[in-house]
Amino acid sequence: MAKQHSDKPEITPFEGPAGGWGSVRSLAEIFPRERVPPETLRELVRQNKPDGFQCVSCAWPKPANHHPVEFCEEGAKATAWELTTYRTTPEFFAKHTLAELRGWKDYDLEQHGRLTHPLRYDAATDKYVACAWDEAFAEIGAVLRPLDPKSVVFYSSGRTSLEASYMYGLMARMYGNQNLPDSSNMCHESTSVGLKAAIGVPVGTTRLEDFEQCDAILFFGQNVGSNAPRMLHDLRSARKRGVEIITFNPLRERGLERFTDPQNPIEMATRAETNISTQYHQVKAGGDIAAMMGIAKFLVEWHDAAILAGQPAVLDTAFIEAHTHGFEDFVAAVRAADWGAIVHEAGLAKTALEEAARVYAKSKAVMAIYGMGLTQHVKGVENVRMVVNLLLMRGNIGKPGAGPTPVRGHSNVQGQRTVGITEKTELVPVEKLEAQYGFTAPREKGLDTVESCRGVIDGSVKAFVALGGNFLRAVPETGPMEAAWTNLDLSVQIATKLNRNHLFPGKVTYLLPCLGRIETDVQASGPQVVTVEDSTSCIHASRGKATPASKHLLSEPAIVGALAKQILPANPKVDWDAWVADYATIRDAIEQTYPLVFRDFNARLFQPGGFWKGNKASERIWQTESGKAEFLTPTGLSATGFADADGRFRLMTLRSNDQFNTTIYGYHDRFRGVKGTRDVLFMHAADIAAAGLKENQIVALESDAGDGITRRREGLIVTPYSIPRGCLGAYYPECNVLMPVEHFAEESHVPAAKSVPVKIVA
Repeated sequence: MAKQHSDKPEITPFEGPAGGWGSVRSLAEIFPRERVPPETLRELVRQNKPDGFQCVSCAWPKPANHHPVEFCEEGAKATAWELTTYRTTPEFFAKHTLAELRGWKDYDLEQHGRLTHPLRYDAATDKYVACAWDEAFAEIGAVLRPLDPKSVVFYSSGRTSLEASYMYGLMARMYGNQNLPDSSNMCHESTSVGLKAAIGVPVGTTRLEDFEQCDAILFFGQNVGSNAPRMLHDLRSARKRGVEIITFNPLRERGLERFTDPQNPIEMATRAETNISTQYHQVKAGGDIAAMMGIAKFLVEWHDAAILAGQPAVLDTAFIEAHTHGFEDFVAAVRAADWGAIVHEAGLAKTALEEAARVYAKSKAVMAIYGMGLTQHVKGVENVRMVVNLLLMRGNIGKPGAGPTPVRGHSNVQGQRTVGITEKTELVPVEKLEAQYGFTAPREKGLDTVESCRGVIDGSVKAFVALGGNFLRAVPETGPMEAAWTNLDLSVQIATKLNRNHLFPGKVTYLLPCLGRIETDVQASGPQVVTVEDSTSCIHASRGKATPASKHLLSEPAIVGALAKQILPANPKVDWDAWVADYATIRDAIEQTYPLVFRDFNARLFQPGGFWKGNKASERIWQTESGKAEFLTPTGLSATGFADADGRFRLMTLRSNDQFNTTIYGYHDRFRGVKGTRDVLFMHAADIAAAGLKENQIVALESDAGDGITRRREGLIVTPYSIPRGCLGAYYPECNVLMPVEHFAEESHVPAAKSVPVKIVA
């Protein structure tokens, strides 16, 4: 097992582009390190193809007209990570206690390889021991059946298929709760809440073809080079035809600056690059509302002047009058906004905002792409609504090449919500489920991620079942959460690899290994297919063909079906065994529950580019209370939710180029020039000097939330970086220890990880 972290880390500026030979070298390094089998090459060729499998990392769409190679550097790492030949067997656990393993780094835990057997925690030895599947299911059922259903949480990771997700959500509701937190609660729930209120749908309105029809793109808070690299092909094509891309992002990220297409032989041979952003504005963390308000203010001023001079309008007044509500209140707030406050909160010069506004004002079709740099703030929902406000001002929703484009993370995190993984009753057709399956569904709202954390800490949550993920590592309040986890009556972790959550047992704990999406899944009716939904609301089939890591693995649907039979009374309307035997029957059930979305589900599985589930806002049909798209006025110019103070910094938690969510592939954040460590604190050089610090000095961060609770992250290396003054950057999930559980986005409860109040302790 190759060691990646180093006692002598290297931090040097990276001068190359995104993509290019750097990506090739990165892949040449990870494949031998993972000792992948020969069939990996075959699987990479199938990745993101119509008859292949959907990448297990990000949710960027797979196109109908695909490239010969449809995987990016990050996607290839995810495939190698899943197809590794390393194994974590019962013999491994016989040698290591959980107390010992808690001293291992995240990378070392997962790098040890695929789990091979179902495991039960033995408190007497503090070790996992192998057990039979039937034994595991029987004891899990024995613990869950007498518990109050409201005290049990059913968490799911965003890579779980539509089939398993539908079964899981139904099982939870038939058990008696809607405690169904998932990855959305941690990232794009602000999108779901913000867009639903503003335009009547909880998802973006654009598709891949809109990249071919837009003439400008506004880009907010998303690091495409590390988090969705396949999008770089679409951005590159847009730039080649003259589309202007205006980026607002606190850090200068290489993928938003320059890109060399690894699939273009000429570019690779000549080292040619495409400049991605035509404007790059380093907005302060939490300053996006102010920046967008500044653009809106220029538009209103220019519009007023144009009308007075008898010139063409700048705002799309016909669209605003016919399709929107609330414009008068919003435009009054825009006019009243003070330029000094806008400039201060955005951290940008007025001339920079004017430059962005001029491009927007002349463009006829504009997409607004954004990520968690907008959603993970206390005012994250207002960030999303401000994006909509800006688009509505010039009619940029519901026409080709225009609309909001949230970039989802996990490969099926959006699809899970489509088939019922949600704590909110209004998002699920409960009456239809009741009629379909003959039970009474719960109506009260279930627990989301933040509420689940509260429940674990205060003891009201008694059991936690996790369908994938690394919940303890992903959530805030790391210390209290880990301490409280051992008080659970039951912890069930369904996973492919060992992670830190597995090292904190409840009173009864099972670690259940499952098949990965790339592996062959053979059930009673033969090899199976699963489905996922991408960021653009297109549904894709995914067919695994790789050899399973162990003959002892079960599929996620098989595990869910077995659990359901243990915790639910027999129901003649639900044949869990038949569903597991043939996943097509699950899809038939999904179609029956959601006939408009999943019409002819099984017949359309392998449609190139996926089949689109539809989007009323893209047709300018607004499913809002007013029947129109809503201008929603922000309550202020800052999204942080806290005031600036002497010594207080805004911490942004970041992912590296060698990482997907909590999975650490290695210790080389190539684009930021970091190798051999994740203990880095990115700071503006002037802030380093003002704080009396020096480059490479080791410091700690402490929470500055003002709640009297000590939260501390030690051993960070001070590193000068291109970042706004007053802002800091450090890696997720290691810095989650600094984030209070109560520091979350209003309305959506998304942990506000992109602006955490902290102070530096030298």
